[in-house]
Amino acid sequence: MFKERTLTIPHECEDCPIRHKAVCARCDSDELERLDEIKYYRRFEAGQTVIWSGDRMDFVGSVVSGIATLTQTMEDGRTQMVGLLLPSDFVGRPGRESAAYDVVATTDLVMCCFRKSPFEEMMTSTPHIAQRLLEMTLDELDAAREWMLVLGRKTAREKIASLLSIIARRDASLHMQNAEGSLVFDLPLTREAMADYLGLTLETVSRQISALKRDGVILLEGKRHVTVPDMDRLLEEAGDDADGGVFA
Repeated sequence: MFKERTLTIPHECEDCPIRHKAVCARCDSDELERLDEIKYYRRFEAGQTVIWSGDRMDFVGSVVSGIATLTQTMEDGRTQMVGLLLPSDFVGRPGRESAAYDVVATTDLVMCCFRKSPFEEMMTSTPHIAQRLLEMTLDELDAAREWMLVLGRKTAREKIASLLSIIARRDASLHMQNAEGSLVFDLPLTREAMADYLGLTLETVSRQISALKRDGVILLEGKRHVTVPDMDRLLEEAGDDADGGVFA
């Protein structure tokens, strides 16, 4: 689960908690050895910038643990959070020289990074990597389209329920659990960050979370530990069909 704790860095791919979901998920032992030659781990503290928009990006990689945000800054200085990077999400785009967004660690963050040029060369010679990256890109496109609906058409209550359901399903997927029935996870975002991401005020976020708790849709221990007694109920509150798409 997404917990604020001391982060350990895996030294072997077999010990990696995101191995089954990352860009290397389908690589065989020889391909993993080649990746191992160009990989390194980086640790970022909460609040630290991973990369600034427009900066040259000489690496790509996957989030191993923790969470980061993608932020776009407009000409007048206003900023908008445009995405979340959760464990197994891929950072950077092969073929692009610079970063498109600011990437900032929201919690303590560990990334498995690959030197960009050798990784791009491997993509042309290793179908497993290219195919998995394409799948992840399409999943990201689906998630972006669903998020447009969340921000554009849903009520404040539905927005909060949608974000909680996204995180719950991602957490279940990462731990290879069935995203049905009762789920338990730790919320990786502060309420201030949720407000920023959803385009709501802090007061609205707090009020809607309290309402969901009061109505039995969620249970809270402290401000971060969340229990969803019935995922179907949460999806109904989010305005989603229980058979709807899952954020991969």
